[in-house]
Amino acid sequence: MTMKTIAVCAYPASERARFFLKSAWVLAAALALAPGAHALTLLEAWQAAEPHDSQLAAARAAAGVAEPQRQQAAALWRPQVAFTASAGLGASDTRMRGAQFSAPGLPTSSGVDFATSIHGGVATRVALQASQPLYNPQRRAQQKQLNLQADRAELALQAARQGAMLRTASAYLSLAMAQEKLRVLQGQIKSVQSAAQEAQDRFTLGAAPITAVHEARAELALLQAQVAVAQADIETRSQALADATGLPAAGLAVQLPLAAEPEPRALAVWQQLALDASTALREQRLATDLARATLDQSAAGKRATVDLIAQAAQDRLDGHGDFGSARNTGVNAMVGVQLTIPLSTGGMQSGREQEAAARLAAAQAQEDATREQLARDVQSAWLAMHTGASQITALQAALAASELRQDATHTGYEAGERTLLDVLRARNDTAAARLQLSQAQVSTLLARLQLAQSAGQLDETALREASAAFSKPPVLKP
Repeated sequence: MTMKTIAVCAYPASERARFFLKSAWVLAAALALAPGAHALTLLEAWQAAEPHDSQLAAARAAAGVAEPQRQQAAALWRPQVAFTASAGLGASDTRMRGAQFSAPGLPTSSGVDFATSIHGGVATRVALQASQPLYNPQRRAQQKQLNLQADRAELALQAARQGAMLRTASAYLSLAMAQEKLRVLQGQIKSVQSAAQEAQDRFTLGAAPITAVHEARAELALLQAQVAVAQADIETRSQALADATGLPAAGLAVQLPLAAEPEPRALAVWQQLALDASTALREQRLATDLARATLDQSAAGKRATVDLIAQAAQDRLDGHGDFGSARNTGVNAMVGVQLTIPLSTGGMQSGREQEAAARLAAAQAQEDATREQLARDVQSAWLAMHTGASQITALQAALAASELRQDATHTGYEAGERTLLDVLRARNDTAAARLQLSQAQVSTLLARLQLAQSAGQLDETALREASAAFSKPPVLKP
């Protein structure tokens, strides 16, 4: 009823409808964010996002190559068995001189000549061959490559999981901050409406000028415009979190951290953790090792190999020749050791070695750059976390001072020593201080999670530890 009295007395008819419409919008937003509704926790958001995140799903599918690659690496040193069979048209012409001939019932003859021929006959061949590598530097390098590729695929999944955690936390905290901004704006609107009613009553009694009513009216319109922007921001950020988690965007409510404390370990400890466990640096180290294995493989291409081999084959040719029907059959078998020595590749081998050496140098340089960038990222996140903690302490004091100033300004207004504009400004300053404090808490918590990710320590345990900030009340320091 109070709002209607103000609107009728102070607003033109055309603006009255807009005022009621905006007020209804604010009320609907307040109901959507009512504290009685269940608010999604940060850990619940991650548990919903883990099976739904598209980038993580792609990394999970890509990591499926790891086990087959390890199987390939192991198979390089197992026996290889092959069976071949062929059939077609064939011809044969054989001449033999000075042979010795013997047959049952006939004397042995020496210096005998033999001749056989088959034209357009049916030729068949079947062969079975098995080989076991004994010494092969190139296969050894290939085995190392495959194992490194498998390690890299598994590490990429770990990095993608940590990245998905940080994206989910960022989307969650962004929505929490947007909802807090709307809540603060709603509180400001309520205060301005009360002030406007008071100004209207004073003006009616002749105890205050009409300018006080206009000031309240202008401030209320400005706040309503800010509410519209805040509501649109909530819709955008709700959709972003809904896309990440698969949860419906409508009515999605989250929690705002009440207190964010820095991780107590020193910067040097975090830098050492990052050097040991950072997924980005470990992945680049694997890339360097992979480039080195490729160089080893290229260099091994000009080295001798030794294989244990066993083979058996049968060749048959059946048809007609110069002497009538004929059939030639040959069977051979062999078990032994095969030595292969590359003699020349026409420059291909040296070109591959030079390319592999250049790629190794590039990978080593990239590893150094990644290490330097990681040190900067860890330092930046650590400083942001501790600076945020100091900022929170200062903003808590600033908020307390703003609230005292607001009370004093209102007392001065009632005594006629301050104007309504002074009261509105004091309330705006208090609201701004409250939002700055909330933003500092959000930024500090996010910096802590970014630090954990940079050091390769971001997991569900880290999320649970960070979730303590949502239930622990802030400690106001003197």
